[in-house]
Amino acid sequence: MNFPENLKYTKEHEWLAVEGNTGIIGITEYAQGELGDVVFVDIDPNVKNIVSGAAFGTIEAVKTVSDIYAPVDGKIIEINSALSNSPELINSDPYGTGWMVKIEITNPSQLNDLLDAGAYKNLIGQ
Repeated sequence: MNFPENLKYTKEHEWLAVEGNTGIIGITEYAQGELGDVVFVDIDPNVKNIVSGAAFGTIEAVKTVSDIYAPVDGKIIEINSALSNSPELINSDPYGTGWMVKIEITNPSQLNDLLDAGAYKNLIGQ
């Protein structure tokens, strides 16, 4: 499995790419493998702010429905519209075209609470 070193991870299996004060959020390769084939992603377009640890959407897969949790506080600036027609992008490219939202990070100190790739691998027993 692939766990890019440049990303931050949560215990709930989300990843966060940080570019200045912008964050990009998705789910890990491990998470998409556990979910199975993703068939629908539901992120309310009316949600403007997310709170660390709180759900801001759901992923529906063949096996189950799972919440998507915010790794840090932020203001949503973009939702990946490609997932509306092609939710399977999460399965085929979870760290690339399968990203879910871009946010403006509002509490950068929370980045210190996230896992690096090594700690995430330990969490899932890799």
